[in-house]
Amino acid sequence: MIEHRITTGRGHVFAEEYPGDGPAIVMTHGYPDDSRIYRKLRPELAGRHLVTFDFQGYGRSARIVDGSRENDLAAVIEQLGLDRPVLVGHDSGGPVVINHALDNPGQVSRLVLLNTYFGASPTLRFPEFIRLLADPALTGLADAVLADPKILGWMLTFTDGHLNPGPPDPAGVGATAILPQFYGEAGRQSAAIAAIRGWTAELFTDVAAQEIRIAAGEPAKLDVPVDVVFGAGDPYFDDGVAGHLWSLFTGARRHKVEGAAHWPQWDRPGAVAAVLKDRS
Repeated sequence: MIEHRITTGRGHVFAEEYPGDGPAIVMTHGYPDDSRIYRKLRPELAGRHLVTFDFQGYGRSARIVDGSRENDLAAVIEQLGLDRPVLVGHDSGGPVVINHALDNPGQVSRLVLLNTYFGASPTLRFPEFIRLLADPALTGLADAVLADPKILGWMLTFTDGHLNPGPPDPAGVGATAILPQFYGEAGRQSAAIAAIRGWTAELFTDVAAQEIRIAAGEPAKLDVPVDVVFGAGDPYFDDGVAGHLWSLFTGARRHKVEGAAHWPQWDRPGAVAAVLKDRS
């Protein structure tokens, strides 16, 4: 594994590269987590060229509050010299890779979309905590929640319990990749709360911009293979969201991963790896 500090005009992007065969598979995260959501998937793809990175504001990247995720992705691809990579997008990282593919036709070999969205699907429902952070009318309430460690902890536990049904897992994806964004890690990273609020504040504006691209028929014209992969147990990004996303792209394939919820790459890494290997 090779660690990189990708330079941008305002800070750096921390990336991990795993040399191997085939076009590079570049994996993006959403909020409020980081690239560690792919920790269990990487071993299933041993021998393949893999790149994971933290968007600025998150993980081990620079604490930029209002950075551009599309610019971060483009910088990783350019500075690592990746030729027509496979782009994997999860959660709010999905629109980032879709927008990159739409803006750079011919420079992406494939999209793999994990429990994500693009536009206002009729059944799209964001987690309650994310809606709280995204709604400008509730800024005061969001401030109070984030300022009280006990209330914040309860809110995160509530959200994790819905996204990850079953008993709390102290070694699960929430503890591994989400809690550090809110509480930081001594000697490793500071809290990413400002960055989380910066990205969530753009949520509804971003969805409206995606609707414009859909209305113009841009996703349907995208000439790359697209695989839509959804954990069957996700209570927010459900079958309706998966079907809407699948319908946007000509010739897309749809995969339902049983036994997985919002993070299929964590819950069923072998199944997600099989999809990634299938078009190799």
